[in-house]
Amino acid sequence: MKTPRILAAAATLVFACTTTGTAAWADGSSPSDVAHESGQISAGDTAFVNDNVATLWTEPGQDRPEDRPSTTHPTDLDLWNQNLQDTKLRGWLTGHLETQALYGSRVTVTEVSGEWAKVVVTDQMTPRDPRGYPGWMPVRQLVENPTFADAKKQAPRAVVTAKKSVVAGTKAGTPTTDVSFNTELPVAKQSSDHVTVQLPDGGSGTLPTSDVEVYQPGQTAPKPTGEQVVETGQRFLGLRYLWAGMSSYGYDCSGFTSNMYRAHGIDIPRDADAQAEFGTAVDERDLQPGDLLFFAQPGGTGAVHHVGMYMGDGKMIHAPNESTSVSITDWKTWDSKDEFSGARRML
Repeated sequence: MKTPRILAAAATLVFACTTTGTAAWADGSSPSDVAHESGQISAGDTAFVNDNVATLWTEPGQDRPEDRPSTTHPTDLDLWNQNLQDTKLRGWLTGHLETQALYGSRVTVTEVSGEWAKVVVTDQMTPRDPRGYPGWMPVRQLVENPTFADAKKQAPRAVVTAKKSVVAGTKAGTPTTDVSFNTELPVAKQSSDHVTVQLPDGGSGTLPTSDVEVYQPGQTAPKPTGEQVVETGQRFLGLRYLWAGMSSYGYDCSGFTSNMYRAHGIDIPRDADAQAEFGTAVDERDLQPGDLLFFAQPGGTGAVHHVGMYMGDGKMIHAPNESTSVSITDWKTWDSKDEFSGARRML
């Protein structure tokens, strides 16, 4: 197996062993035991996210001291959320963040500036770039690994169905990695109680069988009913809103809707305005559970700024804004400014 290249702008990375660090290598050693080739990257490189959640910014180097847990390697999203308890601090992220990418996600590097790389996340649809969703992220959170790339294409995949799970290293005493709902990793082998998965840095780890669903290459999840998508969304009631959030550490409005559909094997665009052009238009009188409701300013005729999911009986589940959490509301009562602009069916 070719030694993976840890992408760094200038210097060799030093791995820290923490409870959220990188899991063990396939031969049982830890990453600190293996010599990594590091060097400068350039536009066109294919890489993979090597942290549980990578946060993409509109420009490089915008992170504040409060945001550092999201830009380190390894990340600490729980600490980041603690730092952002204040609504004003959390609200500042609006307009500064683009999206997030989960552990093992494939990205294409389009530009490098010092310790930051501009990438496109290839599995997030957007009209902004046909290659994927763009944004800037720290180079230290990326790894290049052709063997992992091949496994992503050819091996069965384990999709995390638990709200969060933990990838345990294959050797006692090695670090573990917390992973989010919807994380996908290639499977090396299975047993009755755990699944061994391959990791972006060339290592391997295990996930509890109860926390994942395993799909064979080319296999997709069975088509859900709208009620099933709604039920999945209800698991995240009370989760604090996070602008650009795409993980079970926090969703924004369209991150919530896109991830609930992705959990059932249905890919829809990343952003609310693009979702409003996707699927099939539905008349308000014909709404069914799972349909997406869109809101635009001013008066429902301008730019779409919010999306929620219809539940039935006039109710909507959504991630409203930085001061609140995923919640259920009467959608017409919530829409006090008459901004409803239409509904779309994704099934």
